[in-house]
Amino acid sequence: MLSGFHHVALKCADFDKSVAFYTAIGAALERSWGEGDDRACMLAIGNGCYLELFAGGKPGDKAGVCLHFAIRSTNTQADFDKAIAAGAIVDKPVTTLTIPSKPEPLPVTLAFVKGPDGETIEFFQVL
Repeated sequence: MLSGFHHVALKCADFDKSVAFYTAIGAALERSWGEGDDRACMLAIGNGCYLELFAGGKPGDKAGVCLHFAIRSTNTQADFDKAIAAGAIVDKPVTTLTIPSKPEPLPVTLAFVKGPDGETIEFFQVL
């Protein structure tokens, strides 16, 4: 039985840079293992959800890349600002909109940035 989101995994071209970036925007190093290109870690991003990072990626690798991953936020602007200060690149600035979903519309504030390996990160705040 499914019980919720656990983690998203990314292979990183620069493992240390990626760990530094995600901890700078508020993730907490939960556990790590391995050495060299076999290193990996789990970063807690809140509410029992994790980002798992693996070393050994090559710059420009695109195989298996997810479209984006969304991090639940309580303050999209503050999280977006932290990401930019930590070196992220703006993909889509902070926007408030209502998604015309069913059974009812969903008002949100969201923003997208590109992380250290070009991954797309969405900050997603339900209003």
